[in-house]
Amino acid sequence: MDLVAKGDDFEKKAEKKLNGWGIFGSKYEDAADLFDKAANSFKLAKSWEKAGSTYVKLGQCHLKSDSKHEAASAYVDAAHCYKKTSTTEAISCLAQAVDMYCDIGRISMAARYFKEIAELYESDANIEKSMEYYEKAADFFQNEDVTTSANQCKQKVAEFSARLEQYQTSIDIYEDIARQSLKSNLLKYGVKGHLLNAGLCHLCKGDVVAITNALERYQEMDPTFSGTREYKLLADIAAAIDEEDVAKFTDTVKDFDSMTPLDSWKTTLLLRVKEKLKAKELEEDDLT
Repeated sequence: MDLVAKGDDFEKKAEKKLNGWGIFGSKYEDAADLFDKAANSFKLAKSWEKAGSTYVKLGQCHLKSDSKHEAASAYVDAAHCYKKTSTTEAISCLAQAVDMYCDIGRISMAARYFKEIAELYESDANIEKSMEYYEKAADFFQNEDVTTSANQCKQKVAEFSARLEQYQTSIDIYEDIARQSLKSNLLKYGVKGHLLNAGLCHLCKGDVVAITNALERYQEMDPTFSGTREYKLLADIAAAIDEEDVAKFTDTVKDFDSMTPLDSWKTTLLLRVKEKLKAKELEEDDLT
């Protein structure tokens, strides 16, 4: 018997259990056992739609027996099957699992699946929704003192905010993570990266005075910062903007990139800064 037929057979037997007579609790447990076997068969056959819908039925059986933890787990299994065929279905199942985990006080599990929902929205290029769920995940991780995971989610929010030109939101997040990281020997090494990201957002806002003030603050926050290449990059770009010197800007970025290759996010922000600088230079030329 092939795996799909085997799964169908288990599923029929499960439905029969549910519709038949039996001791109230045990009929749901027996049906759950059969739905689990059916879902596994569908999964092995890579029949993802069937596996997903069967895991949902399994979850419903567990809910009837008041086993919320098992129900949530079944909905997560359903989501992981639906991931292969329908992001919408996967998100719906994960959201239901999160509600159940919240009901039984499993906050770290809820956080984990909020993050997974955020990743699914991100893979679908739905940035606003992705940000919303990364924020929820960050809050839940923070409540459970899982700082590293909370910061990973916050950095995603900061990254997306900058892409959407919500620079102040990004600045606040990066500066906050930098401040927190200074208190930990383990996280200290990442501070210059967070301050660089915050600084790049300041540069995108184009206010040279604000950039200079920010660099002074970062120096007070972390006295080692002014000796880094990250600080030099920000200070030299600020000078190039002040002098309206596109060539100086280009050389500064090239120098940094040759030693520490810039990722696509930083490159995008720096291109925005360069476009503004070029526009300013053209304005000046028009006036002379």
